[in-house]
Amino acid sequence: MKIEVLKDIRLAEEDYKKMISEAQEKRKTIITSAELEADNMIQKAHADAEEFKKQRIADARKEADNRYQRIVSDGKAEAMALENKGRQNLPKAVDLLVSRFREQLNVST
Repeated sequence: MKIEVLKDIRLAEEDYKKMISEAQEKRKTIITSAELEADNMIQKAHADAEEFKKQRIADARKEADNRYQRIVSDGKAEAMALENKGRQNLPKAVDLLVSRFREQLNVST
């Protein structure tokens, strides 16, 4: 009877050791899996941040290009308006220049 009790105790100890070993293996697996998932989440966050940065830079470049095109267009329109106004005043300016030139010639003689 003592032998049976000792065998039962030994079997129970082996079962508990096996259960502890399995639990430790499961713990390692869970920790490894959690670390891998955390690494994947970090990599995804970095990738998302990089994509967001690229998109913001692209948006800023597009906005800058639009503003540049607007400024150039406004400048060209203003230059054309000034040129047209200058052309309208050209005959008056020529007449004024010629009359002043004639006055200078008359004064000189």
